[in-house]
Amino acid sequence: MTQIRERTVLFADLRGSTALFETLGNAEATSVVTHTVNLVGQAVTECHGKLIKTLGDGLMAVFEVPRDGVLSAIRMHELLERVVARGKQHGASAGLRSLRMQVALARGEVVEMNGDCFGDAVNVSARLLNHAGDNETLITAEVLQGLGSVLKSRFRSLDLIAVRGRSEPVHVHVLDQPSHGATGDMAATQFGEVMQSVEPDGIRLQWLDLDRVFDIDSMPIVLGRSVQATYCITDGRVSRSHARIDWHGGSFSITDLSYNGTFVRFGSAGETVSLKRGSCTLHGSGVIGLGSPPIDATSPVVRFEVLHFAETQPQHLGASARSRL
Repeated sequence: MTQIRERTVLFADLRGSTALFETLGNAEATSVVTHTVNLVGQAVTECHGKLIKTLGDGLMAVFEVPRDGVLSAIRMHELLERVVARGKQHGASAGLRSLRMQVALARGEVVEMNGDCFGDAVNVSARLLNHAGDNETLITAEVLQGLGSVLKSRFRSLDLIAVRGRSEPVHVHVLDQPSHGATGDMAATQFGEVMQSVEPDGIRLQWLDLDRVFDIDSMPIVLGRSVQATYCITDGRVSRSHARIDWHGGSFSITDLSYNGTFVRFGSAGETVSLKRGSCTLHGSGVIGLGSPPIDATSPVVRFEVLHFAETQPQHLGASARSRL
């Protein structure tokens, strides 16, 4: 029987399973991944949802109300944290520590047919996963509108993001994760000391002749090959939506959205941070390699500089760049 209903659609994707296959072998790794997906899938029924299907290392579910879908996503991250914590115990597989999850939710009319679901909300939710970083939950504005004030306050806007297959961009919001103290801050910055005394005012990006300056109101910036990307890099090695720069907590951060990775090198000879669906804080200046490390002279490399206008003479910027502030 075919029915058309308003539903909140959730897609979740487990990342880091490749490391398990390398360390455990195919049979054992398959068992671990299947067990983990089934475990996080318990969050669907706990939050009054319906599990539509599992997708290897991911799943799809639907919920009648947005609140249940969001609570399910939060619960999924909690359940995965338990798996990762077990990976830190003595004798456990180190591959468990690398497991991460991305969740995306959209809302709209859904066609329910033969136990499956189809429609625009299904497509948007599935494709939003490509814009999510490690352990991120992304939702559309339609999902946000159905939440109470407490849950709404846990989300911040990423503004409009171009989603593949859609002519109009989608207003996306990201769930802010609770602070985990100094350890979490260290993981976010990864390398180098971040100066927190003065908040930056903008960030400058330069690839070939494309030299632009963005202020904090311009966030987020999507770097990618798509003409709909905020900062378009017309190189075949760059993903359509390759990386995203956000402003949060008084600093700029970059999140890898690609399959080939994003690489950040601070200064002229600093250590290179390898991001595979991960994030790090941008500070000072350096280069961003898209798809390959910046040591490869032929790879697409974007130079960045975090700007403090109160301490910087603006005349070194071109007039066209200043006009964008």
